[in-house]
Amino acid sequence: MQKEPRKAALAFIFITVLIDVTGLGIIIPVIPALIMELTGEGISKAALYGGWLMFCYAFMQFMFAPVIGGLSDRFGRRPVLLLSLAGFGIDYIITGFAPSIYWLFGARIVAGITGASITTASAYIADISTPEKRSQNFGLIGAAFGLGFIIGPVIGGLLGELGSRIPFFAAAGLTFLNCLYGYFVLPESLSKENRRPFDWKRANPIGSLKQIRKFPTISGLVAVFFLLYLSHHATQSTWTYFTMEKFDWDEAMVGISLGIVGVCVAVVQGGLTRIVIPKIGEVKSVYLGLIFSTLGFLGFAFSPSGVILLALIFPFALGGFSGPALQGIIANEVEDNQQGELQGALTSLISFTAIFGPPLMTGLFGYFTSDGAPITFPGAAFFMGAILTFSALLFAIKILGFSKQGYTSAS
Repeated sequence: MQKEPRKAALAFIFITVLIDVTGLGIIIPVIPALIMELTGEGISKAALYGGWLMFCYAFMQFMFAPVIGGLSDRFGRRPVLLLSLAGFGIDYIITGFAPSIYWLFGARIVAGITGASITTASAYIADISTPEKRSQNFGLIGAAFGLGFIIGPVIGGLLGELGSRIPFFAAAGLTFLNCLYGYFVLPESLSKENRRPFDWKRANPIGSLKQIRKFPTISGLVAVFFLLYLSHHATQSTWTYFTMEKFDWDEAMVGISLGIVGVCVAVVQGGLTRIVIPKIGEVKSVYLGLIFSTLGFLGFAFSPSGVILLALIFPFALGGFSGPALQGIIANEVEDNQQGELQGALTSLISFTAIFGPPLMTGLFGYFTSDGAPITFPGAAFFMGAILTFSALLFAIKILGFSKQGYTSAS
């Protein structure tokens, strides 16, 4: 496929990610209810189980994302993406029939092994984008996430009223539909001449992360990337539990709130990033996003009412400038036939944060909502998120400085 971005190909990958994320969003509002159903525990203990379920998924993805990235560099993006989607569909079916909490852990392990759809989608976008357009096009993945979280949680919240397992079967159906869509419509993006042999020494998390060290800018940004994605687990891991505990929301209201999050994320990453990043540059976009994320986390942590929480969602979503800008800076530093390996390494890094991010954040929520806590503070995880994003901002300023406008070193 030619290097000039193809609008049709971008539309294909956007829809693929959109359907995938919609399937994920459908199950979020009902996870606490299913855990409580299977364990007989209350919301605080359910949050701890939820954190360890995410740990299992993240650990397996950390181990296998470099393998998936390397395979996509060897065999192409399309077949790897389709197999990943099939794995997610199987995960949802297992979860829907789960008779015990142990089945949930097994399903998460399966999903973690095959869960590289975003890795491959990122490599796909890098394949078809010119260096100066990569940050903007990576924003499409964020927009797909946003729209998926508009559609998915709302559907999940409504289906959850019919039973805590119904949304999982709906998610499975959407995922297999996505797989069929990709099979018949999605073209291959990596030409055969740009493929490279598969190497087990590089197709592991340690070997993959070592490859990052060859690129000074990338290795310097690892700390920023790490802290940014670690902070995201404050919202990803505790939003449902936090809103149910503090504001007594039900599954439907949780779904609506996540739909609002999705609208805001879609507006920022699907629209504003394509205006702001070219105008102020990638580096300043990283800084601006991290500032909004820090302020948003603080607002969530101390929000006195559900209305205030909803009003803070859009300022928090403006933090979405930082992710695509960072990814664009990094992607422009490597060759075409290394994009799959790079995206696999970045996915491993993100998954590494998810190994202990969810237990950390749900642990903070569980502790500060338990009877033995010195103070009751349901927003403790969000406060930790603010500390992490502010630290990421300080690291970014140290590494990138104030004068650089962005990176377009063509790979």
